[in-house]
Amino acid sequence: MLQWIKTRIRVRRRRLKPTKSARKAGLLKHGEEARNLVHEKLVYWNKFYGYKYNRVFIRFQTTRWGSCSSKGNLNFNCKIVLLSPAQADYLIVHELCHLGEFNHSSKFWDLVGKTIPNYKELRGEIRKVDLRLLG
Repeated sequence: MLQWIKTRIRVRRRRLKPTKSARKAGLLKHGEEARNLVHEKLVYWNKFYGYKYNRVFIRFQTTRWGSCSSKGNLNFNCKIVLLSPAQADYLIVHELCHLGEFNHSSKFWDLVGKTIPNYKELRGEIRKVDLRLLG
């Protein structure tokens, strides 16, 4: 019975999609602050890694905190400003490290662990956050 309820809850959550105006409002509300935070932290953390990245985008997303493209573009969710500083640092370092290892291999996690030794804990905390419920 409990499994059936969990399945139904997951199905319902997938149907929740913000309207275009809600996405725009979220981006307006957090976008500039997120852009400043991400750029400041990228400069700070990249002093250690020394990677070259192309463009940085701030987006309003409901399923991802960030991504890195094969062209070296870094994408971050504007809701990054709602996380703790340690969680935001982890996300930024995570995407930055994809410029060195474009996968989630042990080499990739070793790169992340050089500057964020408690990345497993932070990753677990962030995975518990439901992006659809954040403003």
